[in-house]
Amino acid sequence: MKAIIPVAGAGTKLRPHSYTQPKALIPLAGKTVLSIIIDQLKGAGINEFVFIVGYLGDKIQDYVKSKYPELKAHYVHQVDRQGVGHAIRLTRNIVAQDEVFVVLGDTICEYDVQEVVNSPFSMIGVRKVDDPRDFGVAEIEDDQFISHVVEKPQIPKSNMALVGVYKIKESEQMFQCLENNIRQGLRSHGEYSLTDALDCMIQAGARFQSFKVENWFDCGRKETLLESNAILLKKFAVKTDAAQFENTVIVHPVSIAANCTIKNSIIGPNVSIGENATIDYSIVKNSIIGSFSNLFDIVLDDSVIGSDTNLRGETRSLNIGDNTSIDLG
Repeated sequence: MKAIIPVAGAGTKLRPHSYTQPKALIPLAGKTVLSIIIDQLKGAGINEFVFIVGYLGDKIQDYVKSKYPELKAHYVHQVDRQGVGHAIRLTRNIVAQDEVFVVLGDTICEYDVQEVVNSPFSMIGVRKVDDPRDFGVAEIEDDQFISHVVEKPQIPKSNMALVGVYKIKESEQMFQCLENNIRQGLRSHGEYSLTDALDCMIQAGARFQSFKVENWFDCGRKETLLESNAILLKKFAVKTDAAQFENTVIVHPVSIAANCTIKNSIIGPNVSIGENATIDYSIVKNSIIGSFSNLFDIVLDDSVIGSDTNLRGETRSLNIGDNTSIDLG
């Protein structure tokens, strides 16, 4: 089984951070979105990955090679972004006829990955939502098999949204459906979607069983990114001894990476700090602070601060990209 992870998107809703950092590498609870996905799949025994890269793709490659040197990793470049279906089609020569486990690169879900991998059926992850019009939607029979999937329907017949996790046993049939849809110009909302290819498979007789994910974390916007960070910190964060930082109070949960210098400050709750950050005379809560950032005499709440950033002065709620210098004094 090969894992396919599309990470070619530009992450426009996370700008300015996504101008300099792929969305999949945005820090989250001491990890990254991509590392959480890879760790889940590795834990279920998957060791061969196909990453579909595009915008800032070299950063994805450098990250995977550095953090996961043991992986058998392939990189496919999607130069012209025409949707997830178009991206998946580019992996055909690498996948051949192997089973595939597809996880969208901005999707963090909690579910029994091993159970899904071991299932004799193709499977699609779903979650009940209040307004399914912004998602792919699955119509599910009483036996939990799926009769129809549709991308962002205006009049949904179901409130079970596709969360972006798929195990597909019939990969050759999937690629045939993708090829046919692209050849015929069959787009949904201007893009070639994986959802349309899966529905093509279902109508041709392929059987997909649904499985419900326990939690689904939205990492696509600043506000939901901070909410996800707070929840995941409770799961991943290791207790930090405040005594290692001069005149500093730590209010857990927090995640503080290596080689940080923090003094005369209050950190937490719900704070992730990247490596080599320096914080002095500051109060930081409910925030994500990038690596190599310098904060002095500032109060931050509900903020996402990029890497290599310098901040001084006053209380603010900020959303600042990488390589920035701001003096609020």
